[in-house]
Amino acid sequence: MLKSKLNKGIEFLKQDKYFAPIIANNKVPIFPKETEYFQSLIKYIIYQQLSIKSARKIYDRLLSLFEENKFNFNSFLSIPKDTLKKIGISSSKINYMHQVAKKFKNNKFFLDKIDFLPDQEIIDQLIEIKGIGPWTADMFLMFTLQRLDIFPIKDLGIKKGMQKIFNLKNIPSDNFMIKRSKRWSPYRTIVCLYLWKIIDENDFEW
Repeated sequence: MLKSKLNKGIEFLKQDKYFAPIIANNKVPIFPKETEYFQSLIKYIIYQQLSIKSARKIYDRLLSLFEENKFNFNSFLSIPKDTLKKIGISSSKINYMHQVAKKFKNNKFFLDKIDFLPDQEIIDQLIEIKGIGPWTADMFLMFTLQRLDIFPIKDLGIKKGMQKIFNLKNIPSDNFMIKRSKRWSPYRTIVCLYLWKIIDENDFEW
């Protein structure tokens, strides 16, 4: 189902004068599906305020600590904090991760009904956890739940992408991004995949 929606979204975006040439000159972006909710949130915390390249290295080091590169809140909590620091995770992020782990351990999360909740309700519940802000919640919606109309206006790569395609002298304001991105709704997640791709000049892969 996702593939058909992705193709439908790309066909929709081809009609946009700003996006048609980007789609024509780039392959369809990679859109990996995440299935482990806890592991996903830990991953996005690592990616906070880091380049994709740097964050990917740290995340790969974290995965190497676990069998089959998979972990849950119990196996994560078994890793000493000093070990996490040695692989490049900051003390503050480690504390955030432990907050998330405690939420999962105490079953204080909404996993049983998450697929049926609207985007904003999921964001509101996620940002109640210390260390998870709108950007991290957006990444969770985009890559874990594969919601197709997410547009993280605070992401620097998205800002630079908007600056590039609209030929702006300066990084665009949040209001500019919100207003201009409406033209791409309900497929703004796909737009983000392309914007990251043209800024990084690599296949987008988390």
